[in-house]
Amino acid sequence: MSLVTLLFIAMPAKYQFGHDFVWPVGMAHGALWLAFMAMSLLVSHLRKWSVGAWLLALVCSVVPLGFLLLDARLKRELQSSAVTAPAG
Repeated sequence: MSLVTLLFIAMPAKYQFGHDFVWPVGMAHGALWLAFMAMSLLVSHLRKWSVGAWLLALVCSVVPLGFLLLDARLKRELQSSAVTAPAG
């Protein structure tokens, strides 16, 4: 959502209306991405992912619509862990 805000609200506001919201929105977008990377690294250690799995999360975070691939992979992982987990 931060990229959508940056591209479709802040950029047009700058070039169409002269209101420069690009810097603060861009800074928030970058901070959110860094927070995502930090949290994905934490989750990768807790879930015992391989380095390749974490790198996939990194690549999916910068590829347009890459989050869809990552979401599908994580859902499969959760479903398989729920099936193999002991009840109780």
